[in-house]
Amino acid sequence: MKNYAQIDEVLYHVGFAAHALEGAKLAVLPGDPGRVEPLAQALGKEPHFIATHREYTSWLTYIGTRPVLVCSTGMGGPSVAICLEELARMGITHVIRVGTTGTIQESVALGDVIIDKASVRLDGTSQHYAPPEFPAVASFTVTQALVEAAKAVAAPYHLGIAASSDTFWPGQERYDSFTGYVPRRFQGTMREWQALGVLNYEMETSALFVTAQALGMHAGAVCGVVVKRTDSESVAPPEVYARAFKFLVQVTRGAIERLQ
Repeated sequence: MKNYAQIDEVLYHVGFAAHALEGAKLAVLPGDPGRVEPLAQALGKEPHFIATHREYTSWLTYIGTRPVLVCSTGMGGPSVAICLEELARMGITHVIRVGTTGTIQESVALGDVIIDKASVRLDGTSQHYAPPEFPAVASFTVTQALVEAAKAVAAPYHLGIAASSDTFWPGQERYDSFTGYVPRRFQGTMREWQALGVLNYEMETSALFVTAQALGMHAGAVCGVVVKRTDSESVAPPEVYARAFKFLVQVTRGAIERLQ
């Protein structure tokens, strides 16, 4: 038996009740609360603020006549899983993560779009929803919609696998942290993931895919490339994010239209 929330029940973490969704069944999930309003405005019509509580800032927008929630998740798997649990209780069935990422493949350029169809489970959150042998895979229908949308707008996209880490530095084998220390288990792992064709590092997708599967939701993920680690550890300048953001909006909107 599913534990759905009452229509006027304000859920503890996201800070709003199901009536605020106006019937929305699909949510767009950026990590950064600061990206929620720009996404809501760029994606659709009549965007309006719902709530902000902890790392969860929420707006509602309309794509055509369809209400779509835009809700931040914060950084990392635990807050993603909490968000999914509460959105599922309010009737959300489809989610698309929209974020930024660092590529580890030479063939991927700054400002390109990566659509992740699966993820290496370097996180801890997904272990609480499924055993290690269980794959972190995206919904085929959501992924297909993202790919079709990317093709339709001629976005420079790459379809592949992410590596989702609970940490920004050691788990992603970065040596520019305060101490520069990377535990032995992570040393050399970036080269291993490169050899296996992994496209990018990020911090949410494996938790998103596994939790969504456990809850019976359909999840996809699309990210803009703002770091090219085969060249540098530096985040690209704002104009690169602006280029990626344009494609992210076009691809996400197109995918939502195809999922109707």
